[in-house]
Amino acid sequence: MFKPRLEWLLFFVPAAVVLEVSGASALAIFGVSALAILPLAGAIGHGTEELAARSGPQIGGLLNATFGNVTEMIISFFLILEGEIEVVKASLAGAIIGNVLLVLGLAFLLGGLRRDEQEFNIATAGLHSASLVIAVVALLMPALFSFTPEASGFRTEAVSIGVSVVLVLLYVLSLLFSLRTHKALFRGAQQEGEPKWSLQRALVYIVGATVLVGLMSEFLTGALQETTEELGLSKLFVGLIVVPIIGNAAEHSSAVVLALKDKMDVSIEIAIGSSVQIALFVAPVLVFASLAVGQPMDYIFTGYEIAAVAFSAAILAFIALDGRSNWFEGAQLLAAYVIVAISFFFL
Repeated sequence: MFKPRLEWLLFFVPAAVVLEVSGASALAIFGVSALAILPLAGAIGHGTEELAARSGPQIGGLLNATFGNVTEMIISFFLILEGEIEVVKASLAGAIIGNVLLVLGLAFLLGGLRRDEQEFNIATAGLHSASLVIAVVALLMPALFSFTPEASGFRTEAVSIGVSVVLVLLYVLSLLFSLRTHKALFRGAQQEGEPKWSLQRALVYIVGATVLVGLMSEFLTGALQETTEELGLSKLFVGLIVVPIIGNAAEHSSAVVLALKDKMDVSIEIAIGSSVQIALFVAPVLVFASLAVGQPMDYIFTGYEIAAVAFSAAILAFIALDGRSNWFEGAQLLAAYVIVAISFFFL
C-alpha cells in the first residue's frame, strides 16, 4: 500500500539552501526551512529511539527528550543571536505548553482509541508534575520582582542568573534521584524491544541531523522578522505556537508512535520529561548562553506566558497522576491547547 513518509520532506533541505543562496523572499525561506526541520527532527527521534532500545524506558525517554530538545535549543540560540529575545522566551513557554497539552494529548488520544485504558508509572508523572510546579514558581517570582521599586537592571539580571543556577541544580538532582538513588521507583514493566540499527548508525543519524537542523534554524530565524510582518502574525504567537511545533517535531512523532504501541512509560517520559527539561535546564542554559554572546536574556516572562504554563501544569496534575489514561483525557488536553492557541493568536 502507498504510504506517505516523513523522509520525503528531506527534499526541502537542499531547497532551503537554494532559496537562501538565491535571495528568495523571506516567507519562502521561512516556510521551506520549517518544513525541512520536520524530517530532520524525525531523524533525531528515530536515532534516539534506537538508543532507547538499548537502555530501557527511563533512560530511553530521557535520551529522546534530550535530543529532541536539541532542535529547540538550536533555534532559540539563533534567535538570541538575531536579538529576538522575546520570541525565545515565548518559544520556551510554548515548548512546555506544547509538550504537556499537544504532544501528551495526541499520545493519550491516539494510543487510547483501541484500548479502554493505558497505564504508566505514577512515580514518573508525579516527579515531573512537581517539577513543573517549581518551574511555574521560578517564572512567577522574577516577574513579580520586576514590578518592585528595587528592580534595577543589575538586580533583575542577578535574579535571572540566580534562578537559572537553582533550576539547573534541581534538574541535576532530579536525574540523580530518578536514575540513581530511587531508580527502583521508576522502573517500568514496559520494554523497548530489540534495536534495529547499529549504535554507529544511530549516532550518525543524530549528529548529521543536528548539524542540518542548525543550518535550517539559521535560515528560519533570519527570515522571521519579515515573515511575521508579511503574514500579520504577532511574534508572541510565532514564539508560543509556531516555533515549538517545529522544534518539538521529534517528540511529537516519538511519543505518539510509542503510545500507539502501548509503551506509555517511555511516551510519558518523552512528553512530560521534555517539558521539565526545557523548564529546568534548557531555559537556564539559554540565559547563560545569551550572556556569553552579548545578548542578555532575563528570566522575566509575561503574565500570559506564566498563566499558560501554570494552566498546563495544573491540568497535567489532574489528569496524569492516577497512572492511567484514555482517549477522552487526550481530547481534553488537546482542547486546552487549542484554547491557548486561539487566545494567543488574537493577542
